[in-house]
Amino acid sequence: MAGQRGRDILLKIADGAGGFTTLAGVRTSRIQLSAGMVDGTSADSAEAWRELIDGAGVKTARVTGRGVFKDAASDARMRAVFFAGEAPDWQLILPDFGILEGAFQITELSWSGAHDGEAEFSVTLESAGRLGFEVLP
Repeated sequence: MAGQRGRDILLKIADGAGGFTTLAGVRTSRIQLSAGMVDGTSADSAEAWRELIDGAGVKTARVTGRGVFKDAASDARMRAVFFAGEAPDWQLILPDFGILEGAFQITELSWSGAHDGEAEFSVTLESAGRLGFEVLP
């Protein structure tokens, strides 16, 4: 796979009508997928080596990003979701790679800006249910 431009990553949120609205182009982002382990080691474990139980751990995803809202409506949508404590479906679009989609809750939201630049936001999303990943052709 050839290198990708980070600026092409998009953050989208469910619009409530079966579609998704683009909130922002994400300037910096990180996707962290985690799977907790469950230790199944017992007195019968070969030479006392740790044994893990397949699929027994909790899976989580954390998405962090920083960018610029595309318009006032997208800023208002993210604020409304945060203050309501909702966990709507989100999409993180990674061009030429895939789409991570599922329910996320905003756990951190902040705004910043320099006097000679645009206002930016930072957001942390934590998974709130089963996620899917669709590979793009």
